[in-house]
Amino acid sequence: MALSKHINPDRLIRESKDKKSNHHHLTGTNSDSTSHPYGERYGTRSIPKFHLPSKGASAQTTYQLIHDELSLDGSPCLNLASFVHTWMPEPANKLMLENMSKNLIDQDEYPMTQQIHTRCVSILADLWHAPSTHQAIGTATTGSSEAIQLGGLAMKRLWQERRKADGKSIHEPGPNIVMGANAQVALEKFARYFEVECRLVPISVESKYRLDPKKAMEYVDENTIGVYVILGSTYTGHYEPVKEMSDLLDEYEQKTGISVPIHVDGASGAFIAPFANPKLLWDFKLPRVVSINTSGHKFGLAYVGVGWVVWRSKEYLPKDLIFELHYLGSVEYSFSLNFSRPAAPIIAQYFNFVHLGFEGYRAVAKDDLKNARLLSRALEKSGWYTVISDIHRPKAQYILQESAQVAVDFDEENPENYEDGLPVVSFRFSDSFQESYPEIQQKWIQILLRTKGWIVPNYELAPDLEKVEILRVVVKENATEALVDRLLEDIIEVTQDLIKQESPTNALNLLGHHSHRHHDSAGKMDEGSAFKYSGTYSKQC
Repeated sequence: MALSKHINPDRLIRESKDKKSNHHHLTGTNSDSTSHPYGERYGTRSIPKFHLPSKGASAQTTYQLIHDELSLDGSPCLNLASFVHTWMPEPANKLMLENMSKNLIDQDEYPMTQQIHTRCVSILADLWHAPSTHQAIGTATTGSSEAIQLGGLAMKRLWQERRKADGKSIHEPGPNIVMGANAQVALEKFARYFEVECRLVPISVESKYRLDPKKAMEYVDENTIGVYVILGSTYTGHYEPVKEMSDLLDEYEQKTGISVPIHVDGASGAFIAPFANPKLLWDFKLPRVVSINTSGHKFGLAYVGVGWVVWRSKEYLPKDLIFELHYLGSVEYSFSLNFSRPAAPIIAQYFNFVHLGFEGYRAVAKDDLKNARLLSRALEKSGWYTVISDIHRPKAQYILQESAQVAVDFDEENPENYEDGLPVVSFRFSDSFQESYPEIQQKWIQILLRTKGWIVPNYELAPDLEKVEILRVVVKENATEALVDRLLEDIIEVTQDLIKQESPTNALNLLGHHSHRHHDSAGKMDEGSAFKYSGTYSKQC
């Protein structure tokens, strides 16, 4: 066992500090404290970490202290693990600052903010081809996680109403929901938190690492409240086939009389597909789709804190889930998992709608996909990596025409000519690389890239491919061609270093172990205190 595991750094700091002769229990030094920063020249008191200080510090000193600690965070620009957007134009920053103190829930006090919220819902309903955009039913949320819970709740309540109307039990055997094993944690959270059986459909290479509609039908029965179909898998960026799933459920209803709805998790894809793949059938054009969610703070290009959920029409949102409020000065209506929420992210979303328009969003989506294709091709040309995402591969009709030696006017910049998907590059060591260098572990790439500032995750695929590890890069607006070029150079460099005979394998093992140490055990659950791991990458604490 490493000696470092027996050393408590807080204890070392406490024991190494100067001791005061007039120590006081309120103002004396504390092991769990940090010193005033250099900004306050005359302050020598320590600031406690885990309880309120007896006396506060000046605003400037407090700013400098926290600013310096936060400088230890990674750079959002180099965080290629996250889908969350990290940049907006300066006028948007100004607008958000001006409205930071507004609470969206207070409709009477901030009527214009509520109007902007309503406009955003209608814009999304129109973008996703809802039957009526002027009377669109939807709401802003804190993100896709809350939006997914609301979409699932509506489907569960409608299923309960149907069961009661038919004189059947809603408890035995109880409701279930079907989704691919590649589902993001928020989808599983809905099932667990709201007591719905989660039926995870295993993925395969043949299903392109996503939900297989035919296999999913084996999990559907009269107690299925709906199917979650993901427009953009967080693992590989693949769009799940909404149209195929819808067609199979149509056939199922014709045979059994049981209608099973679809909720589309468009956390990322609902802001990419309308602009990059307008011919793709996935939204309210399909009658089976009853609700759609998205993250405004992902490819909606707003700062973190805003998501959306929209229903096909009011009949798919049960009235008893909507609360009527009277105590803020007017009659207001609410359907959310929380109450107060900042209005600024919603205003930021509307800023993007007005500022970018359809053409602006399309230009950003095309640029993201172009840079993702660039990285994908370069990685494959190296021979060291296999790219398992497909947005750089031409669609079948172009491959067939080329193989038949028919002249093809192929526009390489048109994303519609490639396989549909998110601007995500998922890749792994190629089979030939693994055969040549079996001692090199793929996770070392993540660790060594982190030393250069890049955050590129390495993790296992979902069941039944959990033995396959992948690296993943999310190409966002700020991941420009120049940044992609630098990333590729660093990936090649660290890979070459590992190939060299003098590479310190033992040191890498230690580095990998070191990078996963726990800096703070506060808030971590005890072993055995959570349910059994479900199989997806949303592992228990």
